[in-house]
Amino acid sequence: MLALPFRGTWLVRNSPARRVPSHGTDLMATTYAIDFVAVRGRRTAGTRDWRTVLATEPPDRFHAFGLPVLAPAAGRVAAVHDGEVDHEARRSPFAQLPYALTQASRVRAGAGAVAGNHVVLELADGAGFVLLAHLRAGSVRVRQGEAVAAGDVLGECGNSGNSTQPHVHVQVMDAADARVARGLPMAFRGYRALPRTGRATEVPGAGMPGEADVVEPL
Repeated sequence: MLALPFRGTWLVRNSPARRVPSHGTDLMATTYAIDFVAVRGRRTAGTRDWRTVLATEPPDRFHAFGLPVLAPAAGRVAAVHDGEVDHEARRSPFAQLPYALTQASRVRAGAGAVAGNHVVLELADGAGFVLLAHLRAGSVRVRQGEAVAAGDVLGECGNSGNSTQPHVHVQVMDAADARVARGLPMAFRGYRALPRTGRATEVPGAGMPGEADVVEPL
């Protein structure tokens, strides 16, 4: 059982409650992965201008960039990767198309090119390994072998790896190496969800947010 790995309000993307595999592939153990994008209201950034429509944008204009990413459960740090750059963000379809055409080359380049800067935790309850990806360059605060408690800061949200705007990617696996692991189902506890339509609901037990829900920890 995981806690949400952040504070504040975040928009759900690629939820496994909508489809499995959630990212359209089982590659890199992403079968049940989920993405979270920080929002104010439902806006992911405070600025919209000509670059939003036609070009790339600096990642620091997005609300998620630089926010703390927290350990979603107690465990031991099984792997750490840092040093990947934070890319320009791409909300524009004109900027996304050439990026999509180079996705295969990033997959061939390995976990760093796909997950960017990331931390893998071996969960203390033996339920598997949780990967938190796309962290900000130079922000990782933990070392391999270190014990962490739920809520400890692991790093900051960034836009490294295979990412078009700053967000936190979470997945659970049966091994520490995503290249050979299988994705495992997961559930979150202790959060409030605001669907696109309807009233906010509290999930104190276990649940999986739906696509386009805005969620926050209780």
